[in-house]
Amino acid sequence: MNMIGVNLWFSPILLLLSCWLSPFQAQDITSFKCSDDPSYYPCQAYVFYQVMAPDLTLTEVSDLFCVSRLMISRASNISSPSSRLLPNQKLFVPVTCSCNSNGLFYANIYYTIQSGNTFFDLSHNQFQNFTTYQSVEFVNPSLVPINLTIGSDAIFPIFCNCPNTTQMQTGINHIISYVYRPSDTIASIAATFGLDAQSIIEINGQNINPWSVIFLPVSQIPQLDQPYVPRISKPEIEVEDHIIIGLAIGLGISLFLLVILILLTFLCCNGEIVSKLKGTRDDKEKQLWSLNKKKWEKNFITDVSDSLDKYGVYDIRDLRQATAGFNQSCLIEGSVYKGCIGGEFYAIKRMKWNALEELKILQKVNHGNLVKLKGFCIHPEFGSCYLVYEYVENDSLYSWLHEDNRTKKLDWKTRLRIAIDVANGLQYIHEHTRPTVVHKDIKTSNILLDGSMRAKIANFGLAKSGYIAVTKCIIGTHGYIAPEYLTDGTVTTKMDVFSFGVVLLELVSGKEAINEEGKPLSIDIGNLLEGEEDEKEEKLKEWMDKVLLDENPCSIESIMNVVTVAISCVEKDPSSRPTMVDIVYTLSKSEALCFDYSMQEEPETEIQQQ
Repeated sequence: MNMIGVNLWFSPILLLLSCWLSPFQAQDITSFKCSDDPSYYPCQAYVFYQVMAPDLTLTEVSDLFCVSRLMISRASNISSPSSRLLPNQKLFVPVTCSCNSNGLFYANIYYTIQSGNTFFDLSHNQFQNFTTYQSVEFVNPSLVPINLTIGSDAIFPIFCNCPNTTQMQTGINHIISYVYRPSDTIASIAATFGLDAQSIIEINGQNINPWSVIFLPVSQIPQLDQPYVPRISKPEIEVEDHIIIGLAIGLGISLFLLVILILLTFLCCNGEIVSKLKGTRDDKEKQLWSLNKKKWEKNFITDVSDSLDKYGVYDIRDLRQATAGFNQSCLIEGSVYKGCIGGEFYAIKRMKWNALEELKILQKVNHGNLVKLKGFCIHPEFGSCYLVYEYVENDSLYSWLHEDNRTKKLDWKTRLRIAIDVANGLQYIHEHTRPTVVHKDIKTSNILLDGSMRAKIANFGLAKSGYIAVTKCIIGTHGYIAPEYLTDGTVTTKMDVFSFGVVLLELVSGKEAINEEGKPLSIDIGNLLEGEEDEKEEKLKEWMDKVLLDENPCSIESIMNVVTVAISCVEKDPSSRPTMVDIVYTLSKSEALCFDYSMQEEPETEIQQQ
């Protein structure tokens, strides 16, 4: 029997033996059934992850759970996302917990199978028992556990939970997933996390098996005490060592001076020869550099050749000069800098070599409510690409709605005009591009306002071309992500509609998409528009931004229409959401209502003045 045959025969035995020896496998994913009340999920849950492997980095943990290093470092009280991790260091890893298409409750984590991987090893070691190998098999029926294909994608269901309505009313805002170890007791866990033991028993019961996942209900994420990483101190040097070191240094300096003297003599005698040799070497280096640069640029230029006549191709020296060497004082946000080229300001986005998809999509779009691409620069030395955009001077919608340093707040007419601008921009990319473009990252921080307070959609870094697509890694901002994208990775125009609905809710309420307790604004609307007309109006006034109540009276009917649109946009079922065409039409009617109301107010004002 050959070695492959032995492996195929022996692997199931090893798998069964491992299962028999591991009590944690008793936990069954089918027990995590979705509640009949879907109003409290999806939510952001947390996994209490302990560093086991030596030399594990934060990047490796973030890649494993498909979240950013910054999200982990913020939740885990780590000062820098680039910090190295120590054995037994504890982390809070945020995961998006939701009810999936199979009616079960877990976080979808996608993992690409590598050589030597097994479901058992991955669930037990890499994912540290936050799932079980049977659960992985259950949600991946098309994969053969004893013959996994390298490069195939598997879903690892991470056991998690969301606080229900009753729990949230008692102040519970987050659920932490924790692996119960043989040395643990309910009392010790309660003491570690500052909880009451009874609250742990209420959510998990009393019969808890070792290596099973339990849920810890908390009002806020506890602050972890991270270990101090000391510098390696040098050992003390004895007196005799000083003498030896001094002699060695002296001898080294003497040899160095001797070599310099010989070189100077040689250069003086053979200056012409050396000059020729140096010239030849420099020429070869330049030729090699030019060849590599051309080869590096060739593929990129081929892909964007259609747009070379549309956009400017900038030199890296111009961009450096425009941004004072990409100085922090020119930084707008993230990796976007403000720069002045030829007396005109631009927004310069600095990227690694992953800008091709964004550039391909930007070639296809041209609309007044989308931030315009002016040009690009490719720089082979560091494998970097720079996209040069028009500069939009009045910052983001997020800063106008949520930052306290604003002395002036947006009135309702301006907010409604912004909403219509964004809707028009989305209608354009959904209806007038082929194939259809899905932005995938609509949020108030990606909506910029120009000098006339008109809105422009920015940041197509996550955009996807194609009406229906499926992605393996869920990337987005919690609070704006559509439920179907969370559960199945499905990308359609309806996920932009959902995100736009959240933006509408922010415009009306002045609240952020996620509150301090981690609760999404889309869940907060509840029964806002239920009841008689007077009752609905009172509830709406209580919920909406007080700035809108303090200004001159505006049409409450207009605001109510916008809230109705927003509620329809955040429907859990994508097919129940309107299209952007319908949304633009309805919002335009709301603007007309607001305009009519203003026209009615003017005669009254004149009478009052008389």
